[in-house]
Amino acid sequence: MLSYVFAAVQLLLRIFSKGCRMVKREFHKRMSWAIRRLLRGAMHVFSWFVVPYTYLVSARIRSNRLPPIENPLLQIPAVTLAAKIRTGQIKSEDVVSAYIERCRQVNPILNAIVEERFEHALQEARQIDDEIAKKLRTEEQMMTETPILGVPVTIKESLAVKGMSNTGGRKLKKKRIAQQDSPVVEQIRKSGGVILLVSNTPELCLCWETYNKCTGLTKNPYNLKRTVGGSSGGEAALISSAASLIGVTTDIAGSSRLPAAFVGVFGHKPSPFSVSPYGHNPSCEDESWGNFFTPGAMCRYAEDLPLLLKAMSDPSGVPLSLETTVNLTEINYFYMENDGPTGLTEPIQPDIQAAIQNVVNHFNAEKVHLKRLIWALDISICKMLRMKNIETIYTQQHDGQPNTTAGKELLKYFCGCSDSDLPSVVIGPMQHIVQNYIPSSRLAFLDEQTELLRKDFLDLLGKNGVFIYPVFPNTAHRHFAIFHKLVDTSYMMVFNTLGFPAASCMVGLDREKLPIGVQIVASPGQDHLIFAVAQELERKYGGWVPPPSHG
Repeated sequence: MLSYVFAAVQLLLRIFSKGCRMVKREFHKRMSWAIRRLLRGAMHVFSWFVVPYTYLVSARIRSNRLPPIENPLLQIPAVTLAAKIRTGQIKSEDVVSAYIERCRQVNPILNAIVEERFEHALQEARQIDDEIAKKLRTEEQMMTETPILGVPVTIKESLAVKGMSNTGGRKLKKKRIAQQDSPVVEQIRKSGGVILLVSNTPELCLCWETYNKCTGLTKNPYNLKRTVGGSSGGEAALISSAASLIGVTTDIAGSSRLPAAFVGVFGHKPSPFSVSPYGHNPSCEDESWGNFFTPGAMCRYAEDLPLLLKAMSDPSGVPLSLETTVNLTEINYFYMENDGPTGLTEPIQPDIQAAIQNVVNHFNAEKVHLKRLIWALDISICKMLRMKNIETIYTQQHDGQPNTTAGKELLKYFCGCSDSDLPSVVIGPMQHIVQNYIPSSRLAFLDEQTELLRKDFLDLLGKNGVFIYPVFPNTAHRHFAIFHKLVDTSYMMVFNTLGFPAASCMVGLDREKLPIGVQIVASPGQDHLIFAVAQELERKYGGWVPPPSHG
């Protein structure tokens, strides 16, 4: 008899516990619904002010076109270029000189370079040519030890390059100069790369529009009145205009993928800790920093992605199988057209919808519905804003610049007296709200959803699957329009939160002749699957298209 009573009590407790979980889940769903409506309403209100401003900015920009690309050295993939340099068919000095000349042609129009090191680069190129001529190493040794020997590389200014500007777009009383190379830059040098310059970023890399009060606004080579995206916009503008071939970017919320999509090149966010995340400005002491943030690879040609990532990879980091042969017919392909019927983002632009459908049809991909993607924005924002000791304008700086307060800085900004841009000013209040006013039960629920969504993707993709997904709802918009489209970045941000590698791949042009990118995602450590798909997309759709020129 007692056993029956005990079993009945257990059953009642299970029913009660399940009921509590259902009530809790329903509460958080309703809370998220309310937050979504509030955010969507806020974006709509912002648009009343932002849209007119975007037209004012565009009206002040002349509709110039770039000079034509005349030197054939500028249109050779890095894989081919590296092979020709180490065999003596092409001199590194000639290649570096060609890219320097192109930089000088386009930068006055695009405004993408923060600081150059052209003379040092030419000296390094000559030394490389002399070394190759002496035949001190075999071709096989050079290919293994220095895979990008003699190839010019550009670096995002937020990554430390010894002796060069490393302000992260901040207006400081004393300019910050990098005292040593960041680990990823050190690897580029060890791999034989010739560093040309450091490129423009938004202040502290906190925006998807590349502008700051030091260097100014970087423009899109396909239409100067359109944004190049951010925060790796300087790299994107140079690579797509043939002023750079391969570049080292960073990615914490789509910072490599969005610019790549907006200018028609390939931008990759690697698996966490396969590339060292250190030596960056802003820095962060949180142990989870490397799960969200990573240096990224940006290339004009898809075949160069594995070469560049190999050159960047941390020897003591998470290993990748970049030389694994991939059979495209054996990959499992999945896709979603958007973030779901109850998502927060704007509708996907018809031309992008059509491009994704073409990709889906090409690979015969299976449509899936991952319901937990509805939490993408919630989990991403709460996770990132809870990271500890991330450097902002409210942090004591290395140069001794005093702290400021959020109230003081907001007042200064709206009075037109702040040295900082809006994203840098509002990051402090946002961190304060998330860290102090979001209920712990809410944060715990979102952490649970993060782990469940991560498991959903791991179960779906395994070690031989890729996920096809939008990068962003539209192609390159007018400058500063991002401020009423902030929630749309959740398409990219969620994969930083989950720790999955992802890349933006060029798949064509829209009706306004602006590039279209599609996002390809794989499980951690399976970057080689993304690269194989990227190369197939380049073969199928033609890849990079030179921007309009006046020639």
